[in-house]
Amino acid sequence: MANTNIKGRKEILTDNIVRDYFKQFEKDVIIEQQSSDNIVIDKLLKNASKKGLHKGYPDFIIQYKKDGNFLIVIENKKDKNFHESVSHKQYSDYAVDGVLLYASYLSKSYDVVAIAVSGTEEDDLKISHYVQLKGEPKAFKYFSDKLLSPDEYYKGLNTSEEKKRQDYDKLLDYTRDLNTRLHKMNIDEAERCILASCILLALRQKHFKEYYKTEENQSILADTMISDVMSWFKKSNVGNEKIQTIESKYSTIRGMFAKESSHNHLRDLIMDMEENIDDFEKTNRYYDVLGQLYIAFLRYANTSNDLGVVLTPSHITEFFAEVAGVNKNSIVFDNCTGTCGFLIAAMSKMIEDAKGDIQTENSIKSKQLIGIEKGDKMYCLAASNMAIHGDGKTNIFLDDGLNPPKIAQIKKMKPSVGMLNPPYKADKKNDVEELEFVKWNLEALVEGGTCVAIVPMQCAISTKGKIANLKKELLQKHTLEAVFSMPDELFYNSDKSVVTCVMVFTAHKPHTEDKETFFGYFKDDGFEKRKNLGRIDAHGKWEEIKAEWLYLFRNRKEVSGKSVMYHVTDKDEWCAEAYMQTDYSTLTDEDFIRKMTDYAAFLVQNN
Repeated sequence: MANTNIKGRKEILTDNIVRDYFKQFEKDVIIEQQSSDNIVIDKLLKNASKKGLHKGYPDFIIQYKKDGNFLIVIENKKDKNFHESVSHKQYSDYAVDGVLLYASYLSKSYDVVAIAVSGTEEDDLKISHYVQLKGEPKAFKYFSDKLLSPDEYYKGLNTSEEKKRQDYDKLLDYTRDLNTRLHKMNIDEAERCILASCILLALRQKHFKEYYKTEENQSILADTMISDVMSWFKKSNVGNEKIQTIESKYSTIRGMFAKESSHNHLRDLIMDMEENIDDFEKTNRYYDVLGQLYIAFLRYANTSNDLGVVLTPSHITEFFAEVAGVNKNSIVFDNCTGTCGFLIAAMSKMIEDAKGDIQTENSIKSKQLIGIEKGDKMYCLAASNMAIHGDGKTNIFLDDGLNPPKIAQIKKMKPSVGMLNPPYKADKKNDVEELEFVKWNLEALVEGGTCVAIVPMQCAISTKGKIANLKKELLQKHTLEAVFSMPDELFYNSDKSVVTCVMVFTAHKPHTEDKETFFGYFKDDGFEKRKNLGRIDAHGKWEEIKAEWLYLFRNRKEVSGKSVMYHVTDKDEWCAEAYMQTDYSTLTDEDFIRKMTDYAAFLVQNN
């Protein structure tokens, strides 16, 4: 309990205010004052004295009963003049300095919310909040200047951009390790994602989640896993053709674990994925984990079957949803859905907008997400991925996204938003043009609907041949609202070197002669290449950059070097570079050399 004799009388008043506030939440938390019965906490604080000589404790340590990885620590001062120093190193004299010291020790094993409280009047306290994530070297300021509930702290921490970025970095690390592990298990690259999807779905089944830990025979375990997942799919009424397709793909898993073995490799793998991926999804509910795994596995696959497969990075799928203005009433359609990355990003925005309305959430998942996928393997992943995220699988169709009867069927469902990344041409002469997929996506949308598509830059700059004819056809029926030139190495994680742009259309409203289109030069998304991790948001720049991009687009702002408004026809190039004025005063010799090199590489890649 509190060692109150070492505190001044007024400081005890501050302690009482804080203690009384958090006591109302005792059903959710364990509150300890100036000590801890937790052995791990006690050990971490053995050298945390403010004087640097011996063990030290904050005024309060609060543990969250539902999650042992999360702590709140609080340091109090009676005098608001001693709330925070400039240096943050006067640990014994200032509340902020002291609580940050304790957080630095405890963050070796915990995510920590550090709270500094100063003052003796309940309605006149000075309060500062910081968060230091597990394993991170520094704390960052977060939350408001008022005390919140432990649940609000927990949710706030786990939805912070810093936490998401840390979780994402860990996921990237794990996908690389998982790929290496599956390689050592002699599981073919093309089948690794099928196995992963089945495991993640099986872990959603309550019976299997307990059963797998005790089954010694991996062949029997594989059989049971497939059986449990397929039983769940059959109960969900997704249709016989889809069931047969999914079952045929999952059946290959039996062969992976058919050999007798003294060690249950499958059980170890499931346990490992439960710890690293299932836990990730608890705090990152609508994130396309399966798509991320597919990208990781794809980098090691060199089969012709994978040509043209370029999965969109998650920060861009989220950007699409915001560009399209997706909300709880949207009906979203992707006619080349891949692993359903766009639909999952849309689902996240729609569920957020539903604000906890269960009926609306059920409608979103069962009726408002529509996808078409032609490849049976990719279809299996798409249906599984939507199932992993709660539902939506019933409106994922195994068909050709250019099939007029199927598009007519989708049209009756009245989609209002189209989002797509069409398969990129491997054969320059004979493959389907990417804009064909855009054309048929637009055809399915309601009048005034929004289509957002990411396509090779060649689709924007070509002024003759098939592409020019498609551009003409698009403008005759629909309005070209915007084109964004995207980062050159956007698809680096998919091991593809295609230069892309994003096109935004309004459906079934012809492009008028006086219409000006917004062109954005969005080449820098803040992501950087890192060994083994690919392109990542290493410095947390993306959220600020995304906000600027959206501001420029929504308000049709012209900013030198970033955006321009210009009237174009089908005979023009649809890219910012063609119309934007350059601020030459900022250019260096290095910029010139780099751009010339990039242009030479572009010419070679595009013949």
